Amino acid sequence: MTAAPNPHAAIDEVGFRPFAGRRFVVVGLGKAGLPAARRLRGWGAEITVWDDNAAKRAEAAAEGFTLRDAGAEPFAAEALLLSPGIPHRLPRVHPAAARALKAGAPVLCDAEFLFLAAKAAGSAARFLGVTGTNGKSTTTALLHHMLRSAGMAAEAGANLGPAATSLPLLREGAYVLEMSSYMLERLDALRFDTGVMLNLSPDHLDRHGGMAGYAEAKARIFLGNTVSVLGMDDVLSRELAGRVTGRLVPVSGSTPQPGGVWAEGTILRDEAGPLLDLREAPALPGTHNAQNAAAAAAVALRIGLSRDQVAAGLRSYGGLPHRQERVAEQDGIRFVNDSKATNADSTAWALGTYDRVVWIAGGVPKEGGIAPLAPFFPRVAEAILIGQCAPDFAETLRAHGVPHAVAGTLEQAVPAAREAARRTGAPVVLLSPAAASFDQFSGFEARGERFRELVLHPATSS
Repeated sequence: MTAAPNPHAAIDEVGFRPFAGRRFVVVGLGKAGLPAARRLRGWGAEITVWDDNAAKRAEAAAEGFTLRDAGAEPFAAEALLLSPGIPHRLPRVHPAAARALKAGAPVLCDAEFLFLAAKAAGSAARFLGVTGTNGKSTTTALLHHMLRSAGMAAEAGANLGPAATSLPLLREGAYVLEMSSYMLERLDALRFDTGVMLNLSPDHLDRHGGMAGYAEAKARIFLGNTVSVLGMDDVLSRELAGRVTGRLVPVSGSTPQPGGVWAEGTILRDEAGPLLDLREAPALPGTHNAQNAAAAAAVALRIGLSRDQVAAGLRSYGGLPHRQERVAEQDGIRFVNDSKATNADSTAWALGTYDRVVWIAGGVPKEGGIAPLAPFFPRVAEAILIGQCAPDFAETLRAHGVPHAVAGTLEQAVPAAREAARRTGAPVVLLSPAAASFDQFSGFEARGERFRELVLHPATSS
């Protein structure tokens, strides 16, 4: 059970105005932008805001914010806080970012301002950053759960959960921040006490100008660290070892790592001995989650948790939705929601977890399609395909002799997959799309929620 937060852990912010007299522009008023504008205003800053969406502008205006199109006039502020989803260089620079860069003003993410405010308040809280192409949300949530379960004051947010500037200022304890490449490329003063880099595979290449730019953005998690935790289960991550500052702690889901934490079969361990049999942590199936567990354990041990506290946190972790989430077991068939798997690399982890599956895949294609998943095709009893890339996926599967059918929509795919599992004897129906969701859904969350509805309420979900 997670311990209740200490009510005295947060700093009293009455009269706290660390940014008084400073001017910032906030562009993009979504999950990160509007909360940041509110908090910065509360911290004394003079704020102007903008969003290209009229409804978002109206919402901000109703809260008394000054609206100014920062892309249509000379930039007149100290810095630009730009929503992570809006590019400031590639593939096409946003006009507000172009104005800021021309004026020599930095383009920042909101985690930067949380860090500056915490330091100004005299906070002793550690900043723990987690990144990687896959697994960063699970590792962030798991580490946060471990710390809170052990009674430590801890807050989690940034790319996962609340915006960084929505988090309270802690007197001590830790911030666990999930950092996307979009956020990492906009750091200035922020330095993590411990930075975690889980894995690296091609993603967001248009935003970073190719793989080298993407790796460069991810490697910024290591800037100025005391400790750097590095996943060793893929070549591209291992190649970043030379970029590490501070102490390197290697982690793996399958291979011994002197000086680090690793899984040996099902046993999570370090050089001092076993920590936990991961079969006692049902929310963390598969080799990839063993590495996630190793990374979280490595951080937790180094900031003071005991081995027993680490083991207890692993056992009690409930998992995140849409990441190999066990939705139900019906008539001996397990239904697994892995909607967060929006690329082949992420789906590889899921397919590698189960011996025999009916696989639901498809959506908006990512570069490379599913050809890299060929080593896992013998595990697929049948594939049921949906979405825009179904014809391309079907062609790849046909070339490898994998039984498949094109269902088109998730509403058609779930009953088809149920029937295929009964017919083939496959014990698992796995939604792990290896594709984005935006052809049929607002995001992977909506896709996963619809899958859950269709599994749990088949008679009423048609």
